[in-house]
Amino acid sequence: MRFAIAILSLLAAARADWLLTPPPAPSRLESKGSEVSLSNGLIRRTWRVRPDCATVAFDNLITSVALIRGVKPEARLTIDGTDVNIGGLLGQPDYAYLLPAWLDSMTADPQALHCSGFEPAPVRAHIEWKQSRYASNTQWPPRGAGVVFHFTGQDGLRVDVHYEIYDGIPVLAKWLVIHNGTTRAVRLNRFSSEILAVVEQDSAVDAATPPPSLLHVESDYAFHGMDSRTANRTTVWLPDPQYATQVNYERMSPLQLESRPPIGPNALVQPGARFESFRTYELAFDSTDRERNGLALRRMYRTIAPWATENPILMHVRQSDPETVKRAIDQCAEVGFEMVILSFGSGFNAENNDPAYLAQIRELVEYGKRKGVELGGYSLLASRRISDEHDAINPKTGKPGGAIFGDSPCLGSRWGLDYFAKLRALYESTGLAVLEHDGSYPGDVCASNSHPGHEGLDDSQWRQWELIRDSYRWSRARGVYLNVPDWYFLNGSSKTAMGYRETNWSLPRERQFILARQNIYDGTWTKTPSMGWMFVPLTLYHGGGAAATLEPLKDHLDAYEQHLVQNFGSGVQACYRGPRLFDSEETRAVVKKWAGFYKAHRDILDSDVIHLRRPDGRDWDGLLHVNPQGTERGLAFLFNPLPEPITRKLRLPLYYTGLTQSASIQIDGGAPRNVLIQRDFSVEIEVTIPARGWTWISIRAPL
Repeated sequence: MRFAIAILSLLAAARADWLLTPPPAPSRLESKGSEVSLSNGLIRRTWRVRPDCATVAFDNLITSVALIRGVKPEARLTIDGTDVNIGGLLGQPDYAYLLPAWLDSMTADPQALHCSGFEPAPVRAHIEWKQSRYASNTQWPPRGAGVVFHFTGQDGLRVDVHYEIYDGIPVLAKWLVIHNGTTRAVRLNRFSSEILAVVEQDSAVDAATPPPSLLHVESDYAFHGMDSRTANRTTVWLPDPQYATQVNYERMSPLQLESRPPIGPNALVQPGARFESFRTYELAFDSTDRERNGLALRRMYRTIAPWATENPILMHVRQSDPETVKRAIDQCAEVGFEMVILSFGSGFNAENNDPAYLAQIRELVEYGKRKGVELGGYSLLASRRISDEHDAINPKTGKPGGAIFGDSPCLGSRWGLDYFAKLRALYESTGLAVLEHDGSYPGDVCASNSHPGHEGLDDSQWRQWELIRDSYRWSRARGVYLNVPDWYFLNGSSKTAMGYRETNWSLPRERQFILARQNIYDGTWTKTPSMGWMFVPLTLYHGGGAAATLEPLKDHLDAYEQHLVQNFGSGVQACYRGPRLFDSEETRAVVKKWAGFYKAHRDILDSDVIHLRRPDGRDWDGLLHVNPQGTERGLAFLFNPLPEPITRKLRLPLYYTGLTQSASIQIDGGAPRNVLIQRDFSVEIEVTIPARGWTWISIRAPL
């Protein structure tokens, strides 16, 4: 009886899991008495609107856990040098927890901007996305609900605080819009668009470091990083001066979360004009399990940046002369590749607006279209020197140099403004469909007072970010695919590096394989397969000699196939960089086979990843793709790095396939057979993996 109850409980949990089946209740805005709430069945945020507007609850409904322990202002601005709170309530007796009974006695802050009303705000697309190629998610904008609270000052200044919540995922978005209804220009020196008294997950008497949190927060104001953690510039953990009963002896535990730019924006808002902040996204975790939290994070990106689910098969061609480019396009068309990028060092010049050059590129674009292959090019933005006049000025020295990449142009210089104009002209006149933007804006500040695109130091970061943001959104609206080695997904980018060291491609081939699989294994904890590129240098790269190179391809076909298999089998596209994809009929057949394999299983290979065993060169390793809504529920790729075949009994975790009782298993395309799923949602299978080879396993609903 106990066994039966346990099984029924597990099945009920599986049916209720939002990562398996979207909750039936849509997002909704509700108003009752003095309280307003946004909820989607997974999270709920609640505001009191009298005597002023303030968040009084933020709850994870999956776990029945409160995410905040106190009331804070909805935002904080510094306008013309004066700090102004936006809403909020005073009088909470203890910031260790928040009791609803306290709320009725709390009062409005007399110094704050007060709420004058609220209204529903439907979810709208803030980025125009022209869908011109395959993507595993095409829902844009996300389905959901929103609300906007209006805060009005006596002089005509109005601050709108916007919130959105999305169906089927515990994510909430927030941003500010400031309307200058006064008769004078006002300067927004600084802002914090979110302030949360977050519940701590542990207590430390001595330490004053940010504790683990069940709330993931990031914004689209992100740069210089290939994952959300390293690129996050706006999420700041600070001591909470109101939390007098905390256990930290000096009361310095950083338990107040704020979302704010690191400098500025120092924006001058003219009468009748408006200023819009970046968007902050808040994801509530329902577990401390790394795999589950990774699944939740990747689901968030699929929802709020669905262009990142585009995953074209691409080649980097090393020369940009018409003959070489056409040959590369022909080969791509033959084997099923979908995109050619004129690579770094190819001679492609994105800043050349000579009519003859544009005509040549346009002819190549049209040639590619006739073959079903998109064409694009590489452009380096930062990490290069232009001139003393146009480079970012170091505020410490008053001279160029000392930027994040050493020397870097200021995007607000005349050169920077002209650069973006040339880029747009190139893509408009030629129809290029891909931009690989290397060394994108990394967040440099500039102390110049003479650049036309910004006033001085304090607004330099904000204005440069606006330029790169607008350029990427313009590209996305035209259907231009963006390869950007920085975290610009929330502003239109589709792919960044999965994560690797370039000089590793000069190592002997056998070492490259395991390192590459480690890179994919590690990178897919926080990225979907479509969000990260890998690299396959078909010709010599960073040295290494004959032991490292793949050319001639026909002479190293076993190594070439290994790269193809582990990239396509993981759903991760690589930059295959060289003059050609194949040099013999046998090579062509192998490339076509694995490109075709990826396309045949594209839905599942572009789906989520469960990490089975990290590559270490000592035994098997592998990943499992899962999709509870798919026809193919799972696909595992297992690799054997050893010089002899191995036979292993493995347990495949099938919980996230959505299958509960039995599954149909097919090994290497062989005959399918049904297997029983164990109480822990796993199946036990025996596999033999060839020496230095691979095995793939398809999982479907039982026959």
